[in-house]
Amino acid sequence: MAGFFSTPIEYLKGIGPQKSELLKKELNLFTYSDLIQHYPFRYEDRTRFYRISELDETMPHVQIKGVIRSMETVGEGHKKRLVAHFYDGSGEMELVWFQAQKWVAKQLKPGVQYVVFGSPSRFGGKFSIAHPEIEPLNAQSDKTGYLQPVYHSTEKLKVRGLDSKGISKIQEHLLALAKEHINETLPPDFLSLYSLIGKLDAMQQIHFPVDHDRLQRARYRLKFEELFYIQLRLLKLKVTRTAKYKGQVFSDPGLLTRFYNEQLPFELTGAQKRVIKEIYADVRSGKQMNRLLQGDVGSGKTIVAFITMLLAIGSGAQAALMAPTEILATQHYQGLQPFAKKMGLNISLLTGSTKTKMRRQIHEALEAGQLHILVGTHALLEDPVQFRNLGMAVIDEQHRFGVAQRARLWQKNREFPPHVLVMTATPIPRTLAMTLYGDLDVSVIDELPAGRKPIKTVHRYDSHRLRMFGFMKEQIAQGRQVYVVYPLIEESEKLDLKDLMDGFESVSRAFPPPQYQVSIVHGRQKPEEKEFEMQRFIKKETQLMVATTVIEVGVNVPNASVMVIENAERFGLAQLHQLRGRVGRGADQSYCILMTDVKLSKEARIRIDTMVRTNDGFEIADIDLKLRGPGDITGTQQSGLMDMTIADLGKDGEIMKLSRQAANDLLEADPDLSGSQNSNVRRQVEAQTRERVNWSRIS
Repeated sequence: MAGFFSTPIEYLKGIGPQKSELLKKELNLFTYSDLIQHYPFRYEDRTRFYRISELDETMPHVQIKGVIRSMETVGEGHKKRLVAHFYDGSGEMELVWFQAQKWVAKQLKPGVQYVVFGSPSRFGGKFSIAHPEIEPLNAQSDKTGYLQPVYHSTEKLKVRGLDSKGISKIQEHLLALAKEHINETLPPDFLSLYSLIGKLDAMQQIHFPVDHDRLQRARYRLKFEELFYIQLRLLKLKVTRTAKYKGQVFSDPGLLTRFYNEQLPFELTGAQKRVIKEIYADVRSGKQMNRLLQGDVGSGKTIVAFITMLLAIGSGAQAALMAPTEILATQHYQGLQPFAKKMGLNISLLTGSTKTKMRRQIHEALEAGQLHILVGTHALLEDPVQFRNLGMAVIDEQHRFGVAQRARLWQKNREFPPHVLVMTATPIPRTLAMTLYGDLDVSVIDELPAGRKPIKTVHRYDSHRLRMFGFMKEQIAQGRQVYVVYPLIEESEKLDLKDLMDGFESVSRAFPPPQYQVSIVHGRQKPEEKEFEMQRFIKKETQLMVATTVIEVGVNVPNASVMVIENAERFGLAQLHQLRGRVGRGADQSYCILMTDVKLSKEARIRIDTMVRTNDGFEIADIDLKLRGPGDITGTQQSGLMDMTIADLGKDGEIMKLSRQAANDLLEADPDLSGSQNSNVRRQVEAQTRERVNWSRIS
């Protein structure tokens, strides 16, 4: 199969060298395999002819046959249009062209029978179709009973005759040749078990469906197959890793028990206890742990990470916590230091700005085993950083680290790879987590600590600004602090800085000194300037912090209880949710105010309404996935998993669950895929392995 499908597209009838170069550049289509998986993105209903008397403006597209009675040019200037009066025996409608009027007028002849296709709209009592597809009635165009595929194309391709219809023609040639090379890729019993049609039938029906039902079945089959092989690959990685990589056994909970009994400052939530149990089971199993810990901002992940470290230290190992920025690393260090001190443990911070003398001391203490916990940034990955026995590696906001960086952390222990706990405060929808982190075990902290009040979120238009300033003053009078955040759009730093400086000036005018003090923080400042302004805010020397999104990750100021987000319509949902999480960290009632223009796009309105309605990060993440698609949410098209040809993680959650279960059952019954009933699967896995990089064992 691979041989035929790896044929370059220039060898296909109707393409040749020049068109093939264009298809490569414009659509990334290089081989027969790429082309046959360039599926239609919609279909035009050619299953029947409608009568003009049956038309209804809710119909998306209709096909009608009739004659042009007369044509005329109407209107002046940019309103000038060509109108043809079209009649089919049941009534009359207008066909309208605003462009290429002379060319169209030359092509069309009154009295000739035509087939017209387009989207009907109604003006007054009359229906019309603007810029319809139109062709003379002949044996070919008189044919109904099919759905016409519509393929993505580009302007450059259209000029060379490769519009949707041109691509459709070459797909027809390819399918005719490919028939004998399309083999079944799923086990025979899957077809009946999951009510799936065969692969060949699915490929024919996805390109040239006979009716809606066959199209749905073809789509379902191909989505199931695509998700099944992604899940099979991830689950195989997991099986291989757990079989191959032994982990240190941490079975002494003495240190942990002491911390629980003597030092724990508050009662853990049920969700935190459940997660700790899951981790404890992992580190006692003798297998290397790779676990993703998801929890909303403020759900108490850091204390869970500390308890996890105690399990390692209690059994004679060391622990590391790696964060993506100095601000975040410093904050983790400051949060963990009091706990470590009370437990008599040594903890240090290592970042890019750690002085040489201090570095040397850290390196020595680490190698001697005197340093129990090391918190830091990428600096932890440098060669001189050598642990005596690294047993637990905690990675925070893991999507900010590349695979290669995480691999280096693995190599910090020679005998056993360390247990890995990956933490994220960006709630990832279940279906996406199964795909991005399908080879990790997933734990979720889905409740907030007791005493935390949900943040109240309101939406205000720019015209309500004075009222908002009044509310901010009331909050400051009660001793609270306020963030005012402006959007950052990287393409145009000048515009952002202007927005920010304008905002800073208007805030400074509304909150004049000496009664009020305002901090300003943005990406153009030097790190020490940024740090100075942050510290002023933390020490309560300033009551307001005007900033760009640099404060999104990692600022913890329990006294700040109001978050104002300017131009909130310019932010994505995940970012809005992250920013809101900067407040609500103390016992006071906190507020998030979303300021927008009156004009909002449909999507922006959904985002704003969602924020006002719910504080649940996972619900927000699900809506975000539906709005934006998976690639944007992860920030990277990580490990090729997102290069899906037909499945959509935002919509196909149910198929994903089913396909994962199918992959799991198959591997349990036949881990090596050696059974004759799984020869199809084995062949497909081998073909895919040849084509892919091995993203082996790294979480």
